[in-house]
Amino acid sequence: MMDRSILTNADFPAVDRRQWLELVAKSLGKDTDYSSLVRHTDDRLPIEPLYERAEGASPLTRVDPVSPWRVVQRMEDPDPARANAQAKEDLAQGATGLSIIFAGAPNAFRYGLQSTPEALETALAGLPLEDVHLRIDVHPQSRASVDWLAGALKKHKVDPERLSLSFGIDPASLFAGTGRLRMSIEALEASMPQSLAGYFVLSLPGILLEADGRVFHNAGATEAQELGIMLASAVSHLRMFEQARQPLVYAVPHIGFALSVDQDQFLSTAKIRALRKLWTRMLEACAIDPAPVTVHAETSYRMMTARDPETNVLRTTIAAFTAATGGADSISVLPHTITHGLPDGFARRLARNTQLILAGESRLDFVADPAAGSGAIEALTAGLCEKAWEEFRQIEKEGGVLRSLAAGHIQRRVAAARAKRLAEFREGERNIVGTTLYKAAQERPFGTLPAERQPVPTDGAVACIPLAASRIDEGLGEPA
Repeated sequence: MMDRSILTNADFPAVDRRQWLELVAKSLGKDTDYSSLVRHTDDRLPIEPLYERAEGASPLTRVDPVSPWRVVQRMEDPDPARANAQAKEDLAQGATGLSIIFAGAPNAFRYGLQSTPEALETALAGLPLEDVHLRIDVHPQSRASVDWLAGALKKHKVDPERLSLSFGIDPASLFAGTGRLRMSIEALEASMPQSLAGYFVLSLPGILLEADGRVFHNAGATEAQELGIMLASAVSHLRMFEQARQPLVYAVPHIGFALSVDQDQFLSTAKIRALRKLWTRMLEACAIDPAPVTVHAETSYRMMTARDPETNVLRTTIAAFTAATGGADSISVLPHTITHGLPDGFARRLARNTQLILAGESRLDFVADPAAGSGAIEALTAGLCEKAWEEFRQIEKEGGVLRSLAAGHIQRRVAAARAKRLAEFREGERNIVGTTLYKAAQERPFGTLPAERQPVPTDGAVACIPLAASRIDEGLGEPA
């Protein structure tokens, strides 16, 4: 048996960065320099091949770092009875949260539960709501759904104080995702404070307003753009609370965030950490003490592929890993067949078990912020904070997030980022395994549920250029 003292007593010579660079230069030769090893993110942040440990780094943790994140399953079936059966199966097999996706929601991907109180009651019937984290995705009936849910809870005699809720109200992501607002921006800003006051009368705990970046990510935004837009949305929420004459220090716990994570492991981890830093900086600017912030992460839709959909399992596993190591409070994994239709029970099971394995077997929740002190991730975190702050300031110059969207400023920047990314895929600088690289000789069969696609809302008082979800493989002209 090996004597482990050999390792602890070994007297290895110290090697500093200068010596390492000299060895790199010798290895590369005269015609190639160190810069050839450096790649850049979509925000032009450099990623070097080697970093030293970051000094003085502080952990950035989940709201409850001693408990696992919430394993959230999407409730998106247009058939409320079938959605209810799916939810019961999910909760019985390990899920700890449900995300209600109503029809017409920007993140519904053309499906979703019927937008009626009756459908909601049917979908929630018999579920142990007091033991489940329940979130509602932003959708055209967001404000009405607060009353729907309150009515359903009263009917089922659920104790509100024992609930964990997130209502996901975000006018900016709704405006961007559907291209419509039901009222003018001025009317919205005038009426929302009254709605907030009505919400507090209900005494429901949890997140009311959410800054949702998924719409922008899935439309092609860079990481910094997504963060900057989310920060601008959250600031608009603070202004609404202020107009509702609610002290900002009491408003902060009712504001949350939702973002996308993809297969770029280090960058997605850094994005969640950067969000926490940015929000802390914003609170300091508002003379508010730093407070825990709830972050929901969902795996990226734009990275999913129609060809060889089983490769999506690999992508979503990496993405869920990044969300866990980045410190997301709740995570939702898109089923791998979502590019072809409404996922069936097998696809939902794989999505659920991906998280259960990461938490229960890999124990990714055991260490709070495992990325803290990593030179690479700390550098990416700081770089994203700087770029995102620039995007946020630009949006504020444009009159805030809603007016920037109305004028098309955000859409133009997102479209430019998407076009640049697609060009790199077309030129072979980047590849998609199973689609542009290592294509399967024959597609394997898979199943989806029969369901009609739901229409996208077209009514509203104000219109803007919509930011529709668009996968990368779609932009490359790949057939489904």
